[in-house]
Amino acid sequence: MMKKNLLIGALTLSVASLASAVDIKIPRNASEDTDKVMTQKYWDIWNDDVQKKIDADIEANRKADACVKIGKIKEGTEVVVEQISHDFIFGAHIFNFDQLGDDAINAKYKALYGTLFNSATVAFYWAKFEIEPNRPRFESEYWDEASYWNKSLSPKTESHWRRPAPEKVIDYCKQMGIRIHGHPMIWDNRSWHHPAWLFDSCLTDPAEREKMKEYLIKPQVAANKSIREQYSKKFWKETTPQQLSKELPIFAENLNKAFEKRIVELSKYYGDKVDSWDIVNESAGAYNSGRFKAAEGCTLMKTGWGFMPADFTFKSFQTAQKNLPANVKLNINDYWEGEAYRNQIQEMIARGCKIDIVGSQMHLFNPKESWAMAKGKIPRKASPEGIWKMMKILDVGKPIHLSEITITAGDTTPRGRMLQAILARNLYRLWFSIKPMMGITWWNVVDDCGAPGEPSLSGLFTRGMNPKPAYYALNELINKEWKTNFNATPDADGNIKFRGFKGKYRFSWYDADGNEQFKIVEVK
Repeated sequence: MMKKNLLIGALTLSVASLASAVDIKIPRNASEDTDKVMTQKYWDIWNDDVQKKIDADIEANRKADACVKIGKIKEGTEVVVEQISHDFIFGAHIFNFDQLGDDAINAKYKALYGTLFNSATVAFYWAKFEIEPNRPRFESEYWDEASYWNKSLSPKTESHWRRPAPEKVIDYCKQMGIRIHGHPMIWDNRSWHHPAWLFDSCLTDPAEREKMKEYLIKPQVAANKSIREQYSKKFWKETTPQQLSKELPIFAENLNKAFEKRIVELSKYYGDKVDSWDIVNESAGAYNSGRFKAAEGCTLMKTGWGFMPADFTFKSFQTAQKNLPANVKLNINDYWEGEAYRNQIQEMIARGCKIDIVGSQMHLFNPKESWAMAKGKIPRKASPEGIWKMMKILDVGKPIHLSEITITAGDTTPRGRMLQAILARNLYRLWFSIKPMMGITWWNVVDDCGAPGEPSLSGLFTRGMNPKPAYYALNELINKEWKTNFNATPDADGNIKFRGFKGKYRFSWYDADGNEQFKIVEVK
């Protein structure tokens, strides 16, 4: 325990040194930065009434009343009350663990988890988790070590860039006492998720292999170097799930078994070591287009990416809830903003699926979009009214996790970076205020470390782990403004009554005999 406390203390100092390196003031309103970063049109949308509502909702939804029994204290002293953790999740993905090319930079990156972030999303993309069939990458190998990445001249071209083997990452997160979220178990995306060998390995019957030639054009290599099948007009236009299921029964059986095996294997290996999982990622689009309904009673279905097991979202949750411990949270995750996602969730629950958390994404990938927002052209997904409306749509009585968020700087100039910080501050405040919201996860922590097609300026830090204004904006909120710390004297009954942000608190004092005492209390 002493070793862990020393480590946490060292990491806290490391992050604290980042925060004190530069005195950066993040503008709060129009009067502070008019004609500097944001236009008046932006502040007309994020106006005083909006800010007052956010403040009131934070007070109502993120705080709670508490009464803690202390007893008699030494005369002339006070009880020191320190909030030591948040009930709310402030997370980030940890895809660049030991991959940043320098030991000192890696240390700064890892220091954020357990200090700024209390949750880490760990990569479990099937394509790079099981590069070879039946050889899952649970444990680190030589090419996962920092020494390997420190020597790499072109890390982003490495096949396992942003895909570290999870075991060492999870052990580190456990050591730091933070929540671990696995992402994802199942996703229909052939380019980013499915192993290159998967499709071919399921074609074990020669006749079906020959039949498949009618549906496939020559496979191509996708951006992430996995195989992406290109489907023929006949597949898209002239066949139904019923026909495909009838013509390819062995392939269908093998594909269904492969997906089930994937879920069972992860569930059995990790048990409750991983706190929550995205069981299925981004299936609402196929639901909205009617593809699930079209494949009722079938073994195969078509999605925008090609073949999938029919009813794969329902089957995946059923398999997961049978094999994962009851205390592990099962998430559904999507970028979909409309009613279809809500309808899909409600239908799944009605069919007996254990959906504990609703995941929602918000990506501002394009710097041009960020500059447009500064001028008051704010998309629905990032406007106060749009966010309030969307959260009402997604409120099905389950906690909502804003599971992937991207806020991109306009450019590398001070103004471009301050733009990102102002957007981040206002959006985090609004998201934090919404009652069913249980967490926010920043996607790319470091600039130029996203997937191909994602912006290079969406990090809280530069590629060399130098903090940007957006880091200071979030640190100010998470570790200062949204933590309750004070000194107090117990009342006549020996109690301390207060209202504070939900989370764990440490109470420290000297009793009437001069002995040092402390108590850990959770405020809910």
